[in-house]
Amino acid sequence: PKAGKQLRDSARNSVAVAIVFIMLYLAFRFDLRFAPGVVIACVHDAMVVIGVFIIFRKEITLSTIAAVLTIVGYSMNDTVVIYDRIRENLSKHRGKSFSDIINLSVSETLSRTILTSGATMLSVIPFFIWGTGIIKDFALAMVVGIVAGTYSSIYVAAPITEWFDKEMTKGGGSKPIAKGATPALVLTKEV
Repeated sequence: PKAGKQLRDSARNSVAVAIVFIMLYLAFRFDLRFAPGVVIACVHDAMVVIGVFIIFRKEITLSTIAAVLTIVGYSMNDTVVIYDRIRENLSKHRGKSFSDIINLSVSETLSRTILTSGATMLSVIPFFIWGTGIIKDFALAMVVGIVAGTYSSIYVAAPITEWFDKEMTKGGGSKPIAKGATPALVLTKEV
């Protein structure tokens, strides 16, 4: 029981520290308004993987925690690609509303997201099919996490970013951006 408690505490702390650093990175890289979408998407992905392990009554080991942290990084990377496109489209399409820009950006990056997830899935599935023990559990976590990460980048992170922008600007995020105005979500300095 003592080793199990230590593993649980270490796993919880490592995922929490990873998510805090992700939020700091995104606040620096983009804008603070983008951070909640990624954090919620990453927490979603971690919870889906752990939930599948609980449903199938699989043991959560250190390799499972490594897979969860890998999925958090994978999902964040996928979401950052979409956010980069949103930021790029904010300056290109100043007459469109923020929700239209998000929709356009997700549509433009959809093929890249599917191809990347598919290629990663092709490399993980053989480990799941022919692997044994810890490798099979790691591959299961990766397969579930890749599906959840792809889903959350499109259907969780982007809509939460739109909602958060509307809440922060009290409806200003849904109005078209004027041609000469600076978009609310664009950094003042380029990184």
